[in-house]
Amino acid sequence: MNAIVSNSQLTHFDASGQAHMVDVGQKSETHRIAVASGQIRMSAAAFEQLQPERNKKGDVLAIARIAAISGCKQTSQLIPLCHPLGLTRVAVDFIIDASLFSVSVQVTAETFGRTGVEMEALTGVTVGLLTIYDMLKAVDKGMCIENVHLLRKAGGKSGDWVHSNDANDTNDTNDQ
Repeated sequence: MNAIVSNSQLTHFDASGQAHMVDVGQKSETHRIAVASGQIRMSAAAFEQLQPERNKKGDVLAIARIAAISGCKQTSQLIPLCHPLGLTRVAVDFIIDASLFSVSVQVTAETFGRTGVEMEALTGVTVGLLTIYDMLKAVDKGMCIENVHLLRKAGGKSGDWVHSNDANDTNDTNDQ
């Protein structure tokens, strides 16, 4: 069930409904962390290509790790109203599930600043997954990228938030 949200609750719109970059100048600098994840499902043949010696393009997951880090660093250039951030750490982890022929990408982004790193973590996950797709698409164009979402965030005025598996959960933050 979708909640109706007024423009006054959306931080990227001013009182007249015009898009703007949120003013974070008066916010306190705090340690901020965000963790996001997503998954790519593929055919058995594509899954075999995850082995570095099997793929002529190279080590798929090593390249996806660098791409995810780069994606985090480039977020403000890709998402128009995101602030450029000085990231203090980005970690990328992979969970390989041979029974489902899938790879999950989990990105942790950290900063000490006035705005959160949720978008950086989500962008990192997405770029990592797209890189896996790019490197394996010759074998399987039908791969499915799914379930990209924020797992948790910490820091800022709104404090900590943890994703609920409950589809009806509306535990969203307005922390920018």
